[in-house]
Amino acid sequence: MAARNTARKRAFQILFEGDQRGVDVLTVLADWIRHSRTDTRQPPVSEYTMELVEGYAEKASRIDELIAQYAVGWTLDRMPVVDRNILRLGAYELIWVDETPDAVVLDEAVQLAKEFSTDDSPSFVNGLLGRLKDLKPSLRRDEA
Repeated sequence: MAARNTARKRAFQILFEGDQRGVDVLTVLADWIRHSRTDTRQPPVSEYTMELVEGYAEKASRIDELIAQYAVGWTLDRMPVVDRNILRLGAYELIWVDETPDAVVLDEAVQLAKEFSTDDSPSFVNGLLGRLKDLKPSLRRDEA
């Protein structure tokens, strides 16, 4: 499962870069793919990384609505950029990727928060994604 862990980390980095630069994540993804094909020092972009980034891009506005709605005391703009993008990736995978168990999504998101964010971030990420997990059946019905 290390390959999926790496794929999630790269997807997070692509979302983070797009957010920081104010560039569409699909543009950043294309840049990463191009660089990996032209520079042997760059690792290849896995199929799962592409699936996560493309899936997030397709659902981005809905994901941001959900995060904004359930992030008690935080607006999306005030949220730390790392946390915002971990939550975006986690929300996409949690709600729309059926092959990944919910517990894995939450655990991986918490691990990203531990590695890249503040001491308070893992519990914040876990709490918000846990809330979305509990609401998942109704959120998916709302999509239909």
